[in-house]
Amino acid sequence: MSIPHTPIDHFNRSEFSSQISGEQNVSHEIYSRGVGPPVVLIQELPGIGEETLRLADRLVDRGFEVILPHLFGPIGKTSMGGNLARVFCMRKEFSLFSANRSSPIVDWLKALCNEVRDSRGASGVGVIGMCLTGNFAISLIGDDSVLAAVASQPAMPLHKQNALHMSDAEISRSRDALDEKGPMLGFRFKDDKACTAKKFECIHETFNNDGKERIKLETLPGKGHSVLTLDFVDEDRQPTREALNAVLEYFDQKLN
Repeated sequence: MSIPHTPIDHFNRSEFSSQISGEQNVSHEIYSRGVGPPVVLIQELPGIGEETLRLADRLVDRGFEVILPHLFGPIGKTSMGGNLARVFCMRKEFSLFSANRSSPIVDWLKALCNEVRDSRGASGVGVIGMCLTGNFAISLIGDDSVLAAVASQPAMPLHKQNALHMSDAEISRSRDALDEKGPMLGFRFKDDKACTAKKFECIHETFNNDGKERIKLETLPGKGHSVLTLDFVDEDRQPTREALNAVLEYFDQKLN
């Protein structure tokens, strides 16, 4: 039996355009719902399916406004293989295999976060990145508009688990921002082949190497991948429920 969720046509729909890396403006649809401090929920590779919409419901029920950019793929359902092919074609926005630099779409997401903060009169926004976009959350925390960030199963660059999808300058900005704003959160499953122990070791060595915990990294038991969506188990004492509770409490603390 499918767990109910708010359908996408119940969200407010708009469009946001911004320039990326000297290119012409890039435009994507934005879906929003809820009232309260804004949280930008960045879709993962499988797409904006029922599981992501249920996560949006959790955030709205907690008293946040969800801002959901639609970056690629069909909306309202998931398509792993189809979406991977689509992202490969979006080369001016996504650099799937790049180490030591982030994808150009991060510039667009920073502009979106600034627009959301300013248009809502908020002090800042929260961000959740997942899978393909998990690393983006680590870059975005370095922007003044972002007060809190969650990197769930960060997978990029796809072929280098011992590298980050960030430039040295981005790493420095994010480290400085985390020193000021406090630690962000990161999650993965123990046996995840797309976000392995090497990825978390690399993040730890880059951000927590001096004994200061700038990113709180938690490894959940099991073979899943999508901690907050496709592999989320909504039962008491389940590790994924505890992870979601930690995310909600973190946003309560940072955004309210």
